[in-house]
Amino acid sequence: NSSLLADVMARVLDALAPADAAHVGPDAAQAVYQRSFVLSADMAHAQHPNYPAKHEPQHCPRLGGGCVIKTNQNQRYATSAVSGAILREIARRADNVPVQEFVVANDVACGSTVGPMIASNTGVRTADVGQPQLAMHSVREMCGVDDVELCFRLYRAFFMEFRKVDEAFAGVEY
Repeated sequence: NSSLLADVMARVLDALAPADAAHVGPDAAQAVYQRSFVLSADMAHAQHPNYPAKHEPQHCPRLGGGCVIKTNQNQRYATSAVSGAILREIARRADNVPVQEFVVANDVACGSTVGPMIASNTGVRTADVGQPQLAMHSVREMCGVDDVELCFRLYRAFFMEFRKVDEAFAGVEY
C-alpha cells in the first residue's frame, strides 16, 4: 500500500505545470486520476488439465486463447464491470483481439495483484489482466507463445483506442 504512484504523479504534475504556477493543487491530480486508466498486467492462471475443478466452468482460460481479464468479487483483482467492459470494447475495436475471462471459484483461495492497491490509493480506474500460464509459481511454469502476441496486440490497442472508448463510456456510473 505504497504512495509511490500518487507521489510520482504529484511530481509529474508539478513538473508540467506552467512556469508561473507555484504548485499544482490536489484538484488537478484528481482530474488526472479521473481521466486515467491502469492496466495492471501480470500473469493469469490457465486451466490446468489435471485440476479442472479449480476453475468455474465458464471461466477457464486456456493457453493460446489470448489475454485474460481477471475479476474477483472479494476485490483481490481490481477489474470492475465498467473497466472490464472498456477493455473488452478496446479488444473488439482492435480486430477482435481475443480476450478470456478469469473468475476464481468461490471455494478456492485467490492471490492478488497491485491493481487493487493502486485503485484504492488513487481512485484510478483499473483492470487486472494477464497472459495465461500453467503451474504458476512452480519450477515448471509454462505459457503459450501465441499469447505473447495476443497480449501485445491488446496492450497496443489500449494505447491507440482508450480515449475514443472512454469518451463512448462517458456518463457511465461506476
